[in-house]
Amino acid sequence: MGPAEEPDGAGQTIPGPIAALREIGFWLERGREQTHRVKAYRRAADILAGLDEATADRHRRDRSWQELAGIGPKTAAVVEEAYSGAVPRYLAELRAAAKPIGSGGASLRQKLRGDLHTHSDWSDGGSPIAEMMACAAAVGHEYCALTDHSPRLTVANGLSAERLRRQLDVVAELAAELAPLRVLTGIEVDILDDGSLDQDPDLLAELDIVVASVHSRLRDDADTMTRRMVYAVADPNVDVLGHCTGRLVEGGRGTRPESDFDARIVFEACRRYGTAVEINSRPERRDPPSRLIRLALEMGCEFTIDTDAHAPGQLDWQGYGCARAAAAEVPPERIVNTRPVDELLEWTRTPGGVTRLQGPPPHHRRGG
Repeated sequence: MGPAEEPDGAGQTIPGPIAALREIGFWLERGREQTHRVKAYRRAADILAGLDEATADRHRRDRSWQELAGIGPKTAAVVEEAYSGAVPRYLAELRAAAKPIGSGGASLRQKLRGDLHTHSDWSDGGSPIAEMMACAAAVGHEYCALTDHSPRLTVANGLSAERLRRQLDVVAELAAELAPLRVLTGIEVDILDDGSLDQDPDLLAELDIVVASVHSRLRDDADTMTRRMVYAVADPNVDVLGHCTGRLVEGGRGTRPESDFDARIVFEACRRYGTAVEINSRPERRDPPSRLIRLALEMGCEFTIDTDAHAPGQLDWQGYGCARAAAAEVPPERIVNTRPVDELLEWTRTPGGVTRLQGPPPHHRRGG
């Protein structure tokens, strides 16, 4: 959302022009507006950020922002109003119109310390790592996991082992800049057809958070899908089972039914091997369905509440998941991202169980 410079007479913070454009993008993303509207403001912010001081001063003096390709009348108005020392009118309108998300889960949302499932423009997200993580800090997170896709998901520009290692270097370089936010290294790894994982196991073992999700063959029969998921959640590198049913209930991609699997067997594997069940906050997913949240709770599973954010404004969507968790009466102590970062990371490195279900060879979780 960007740092504020000073409050105006009405108590609103006055951002600079680049921060104003990015904050408009945030509110539009949060409100699920059309992508092209969001991109116009984010593109204008990037254009301004790329100008040298002399060029920016000239355009400011001449009020000639529209001479720059990618800046139109609406974005130019925001820039000029921000430079004048006022909150741009459009930004003020968006701030005023924003409503709390998931008010029924407000108390639980206050207890969350981070988000364990987010994407950047290294895969199919829309913004750079630094921008995503700066926004994570702005919405109040103490930590945030970067979990871009794995290589098999080519449509999402999934990360090969080589690209993932480069990303780890980038995250390490950003650590001081983003402090005190702790950026956790991670991946959303595909569960392959046989239940194995779509990334080098040794590399997975180096990561802070591994979310495993099914993205292909979602209509496999129940026995096949159950076996795939059990093998994956029993893997010692997996910490979270992502959007377990794969359903879509609304949105531009249309709707999609739940995958068919034996939820009792899968959730028992999650409980036994210490893998959390994700409550995915994306409005088009609402996954798992409420009945399965209640079943996982009854069976003793732990949970995460994650946004699966692909843009900065979506990082504020955790309220949707919190409302659903609160409605199912999931206690905060069963939600792993209510924990301080050191306790969370101790959990990811704790052996998940002694007895193994039929499937992968016996081995311990990382550090076990």
